[in-house]
Amino acid sequence: MPELPAEPRRPQNVTDTSSPSAPAGSAFVRRTDAAGEPLRLMAVHAHPDDESSKGAATTARYAAEGVEVLVVTCTGGERGDVLNERYGEVPGGIEGMREVRRHEMAAAAAALGVQQRWLGFVDSGLPEGDPLPPLPEGCFALVGLEDASAPLVEVVREFRPHVMTTYDPTGGYPHPDHVMCHRVAAEAFAAAGDPERYRGHGEPWAPLKLYYNHGFSLARLRAMHEAILEAGGESPFGDWIESRQAREIPEREVTTRIECAAYFDRRDAALRAHATQIDPEGFFFAVPREVELAHWTTEEYELAESRVPVTLPEHDLFAGIAVQPLGSLAPADETTGTDR
Repeated sequence: MPELPAEPRRPQNVTDTSSPSAPAGSAFVRRTDAAGEPLRLMAVHAHPDDESSKGAATTARYAAEGVEVLVVTCTGGERGDVLNERYGEVPGGIEGMREVRRHEMAAAAAALGVQQRWLGFVDSGLPEGDPLPPLPEGCFALVGLEDASAPLVEVVREFRPHVMTTYDPTGGYPHPDHVMCHRVAAEAFAAAGDPERYRGHGEPWAPLKLYYNHGFSLARLRAMHEAILEAGGESPFGDWIESRQAREIPEREVTTRIECAAYFDRRDAALRAHATQIDPEGFFFAVPREVELAHWTTEEYELAESRVPVTLPEHDLFAGIAVQPLGSLAPADETTGTDR
């Protein structure tokens, strides 16, 4: 076999990028904390597909800029319905759906450029009816808090994230797994650094910041709704806005906005990977890209907990942690591997 040409030397603190927001052939500096540790971000979600509909462009951006990003998925999504009418039926019941969604999750993680881990709990399903039926035995939402949190504490202590993201206490919407996901993530954030808690689940590590995703804020829905109407289109958001207003759901505070328009393509590719859940001509793709780019180019978060001093508002999840600012480009001579 002929010998392959040696790859050019690349400094260890530089990562490649294909981001259209950076000059062609450029690279980002690999950002670190004050101790020189590479930055690490953990996004905790309830089901496969949640990572693609909530904060996906943010995780894609950080991964592209050299941050180690891990998506943790609490359940297998095995009780989810097929929401894409074009997909057809999934044979094999719960087991068949679990297997299909594992493949979808792998494709979505590849599209975002992130790592992914399963906690291994069973989807609770979304109960419907009046009164609501009981949740199925053994499902995620019925597991005791410590038993449900222990696997996540172990992953936190192994991965050692500086920052964690998850849902607010309402779960973002009233799915029992989303509410449980919040509880488990909040518990892991609070307990993972305490050597007296969760003994036998790894060496203590205390994440520094915890954020809640706010991808479907009323402000964003209104902005997109009005922009689509102004462009002469048909908005899918009108009924949703009216429902939110009628229920008088309070808006939570947005403290942090991440500019991530350059990664909307990766977000959309990740969404399409979840073919059982996402109709490629449906709700998530109802906003024309040019309208989205003109009116809303960020993803929003609420800083829920911080163990470092912060100044609000923020434009970086690692504000107060990272030595280098978000989007720092390496000098041109470093990207080519040449010496100064």
